[in-house]
Amino acid sequence: MSLIKSISGIRGTIGGRPGEGLSPVDVVKFTAAYGTWLRRRSPDPKQPLKVVVGRDARISGPMVSQLVCGTLSGLGIHVTDIGLSTTPTVEMAVPWENAAGGIIITASHNPKQWNALKLLNEKGEFISAADGEEVLAIADADDFTFAEVNHLGLITTGEGFIDKHIEAILALPLVDVQAIKARNFKIAVDAVNSTGGIAVPKLLRALGVEQITELYCEPTGEFPHNPEPLPENLRDIAKTVKKSKADLGLVVDPDVDRLAIVCEDGEMFGEEYTLVAVADYILNHKPGNTVSNLSSTRALRDVTEKAGGKYHASAVGEVNVVELMKECKAVIGGEGNGGVIYPELHYGRDALAGIALFLSHLAKFGNTCSMLRSKYPDYHISKNKIELTTEIDVDMILEGIRSKYSKQPVNTVDGVKIEFDKEWVHLRRSNTEPIIRIYSESESETTADNLAKKIMQDIRDLIKVQQR
Repeated sequence: MSLIKSISGIRGTIGGRPGEGLSPVDVVKFTAAYGTWLRRRSPDPKQPLKVVVGRDARISGPMVSQLVCGTLSGLGIHVTDIGLSTTPTVEMAVPWENAAGGIIITASHNPKQWNALKLLNEKGEFISAADGEEVLAIADADDFTFAEVNHLGLITTGEGFIDKHIEAILALPLVDVQAIKARNFKIAVDAVNSTGGIAVPKLLRALGVEQITELYCEPTGEFPHNPEPLPENLRDIAKTVKKSKADLGLVVDPDVDRLAIVCEDGEMFGEEYTLVAVADYILNHKPGNTVSNLSSTRALRDVTEKAGGKYHASAVGEVNVVELMKECKAVIGGEGNGGVIYPELHYGRDALAGIALFLSHLAKFGNTCSMLRSKYPDYHISKNKIELTTEIDVDMILEGIRSKYSKQPVNTVDGVKIEFDKEWVHLRRSNTEPIIRIYSESESETTADNLAKKIMQDIRDLIKVQQR
């Protein structure tokens, strides 16, 4: 069993003893801490607060949702329960409902035995690191008081929010419904039997797509394969695209904030390149700055600079990307895991917005999906990790690497990132495990692998020095 408390929320495997897995006790405790935090930051503590709650289709979702809604009600907070939904839909529902915050019940790309509470502020954005620390402190101290019977919060059911989300996407100036409809796309969809099975086909029909092959679109929560949209997990959709002679395949994770694309030949467009392609489309119409995290492909920087904009790299994590996007007034941003953040809609990763913008781009491009992919720089990322023992000083290891490569451009915003012309390597310590993650990128897959191996050997040498 596993329970991980972090500044962004709480996640764990369902069951087990309190504090070991995500038990009902842990759900109530953390929800109570979040509700208390909302109450304390309210300008008028006597005014009723509202929180939006939504969930993906996980088997444990109804149980966790009832605990969350009941706990908030017990604190005297009103709840708008929008039920089966997507992460970006809940994010947009918070300001629509004039709510004080929101809770998304989803473990994102984790397997079905996992669930989590993702916490939002009044803007429908993930709470900051400082806010998350406050929530954790309240939870650790059991520092919450529940309302008396006459002051319990009301729980109401909210409906139609996915439809409202789609309407907002269709209203975006750069979403070209007519161009998409004219291309008469044939599209296959893999929604891993979660809420994307509701939202994605509905969006496609609203965009004028009539030929849709639905694969794993029943929101049962029984994931037919590992739900993370990586190439090794997408063999079924690749076969379906080729067999049905589809123009492309669309894949979303269980909470629909990550988008992967399969080309007409069954080959992967590349999860890193979802954001690159969408950014290219946006920048061609509205030049400006872009942001992705330090572990994302250099291709976004290339297309940004080609369009006359400036690329910025943030620490890993959506909240960090959003913060930097606001600082540099980025027109588009996101993460290399297929997470597109389009501020004209809202500041959150949104696979539905990504689909509409990508299809607009492909429709106007006028050629195949694989041809569109071929117009972008072809970089390769190698992802590795080194497991450490608890006595190893990770900070000293990272400092040793930084010092050894000090003649190269080095970024220490999040771990250590070293640039070698158009190649780079990024070292990050894990917040939950005794490991260092090593990401490297090059135009050659072999070079990316060799660069990672070189840095990993450097780390082993530094460990030997420590252990003498």
